[in-house]
Amino acid sequence: MSASELPQRPQRPSSEFLHDVEALRAQARRNVDMGAVTTAYGADLDRVMTTLQQALATEVICTLRYRQHHYAARGMNAEPIAAEFLEHSHEELDHAGRIAARISQLGGTPDFNPTTLTERSHSEYVEAESLHDMVVENLVAERIAVAAYTSIIEWLGTGDPTTRRMFEEILATEEEHAEDLVSLLEGMKEPTGA
Repeated sequence: MSASELPQRPQRPSSEFLHDVEALRAQARRNVDMGAVTTAYGADLDRVMTTLQQALATEVICTLRYRQHHYAARGMNAEPIAAEFLEHSHEELDHAGRIAARISQLGGTPDFNPTTLTERSHSEYVEAESLHDMVVENLVAERIAVAAYTSIIEWLGTGDPTTRRMFEEILATEEEHAEDLVSLLEGMKEPTGA
């Protein structure tokens, strides 16, 4: 079900609503087809779904790029860097799974369509020639994810605390990835000549 096909959410209740247990129970019985999305949900559900689908595409693209770099890594010191790429790939895949689960929890269907993944992704899928360039491309992608997820967290505020917390946890990992990649770059010599 796409975001536009989701049932329209009723108006948010007044603060008195939470004090009336019978009203709370009655409200829970209404709109049961909306699952976890109750009248207390304070975010723009359509926009949250679009944002989650973009983040899902981003994580899938990052998983694939890291995985390709893992197998394509060559040269002196490639083994530990390739291992780092593989570890990051596993963590990006975990992020994709968490985001897909949240889309489902909010009544949507995760979009894994390979023909549109790169269009929806914040980051790009870039194959690089050298080990140095692979590290740089992955660092660029991590910086994009950090900036995007920081903005999403700020935008969500208190409107959807569950999605915000999920993005906060993913952001922490993306920041660790960026730090790992900076350390790898510092340990590498700049490529010389052709």
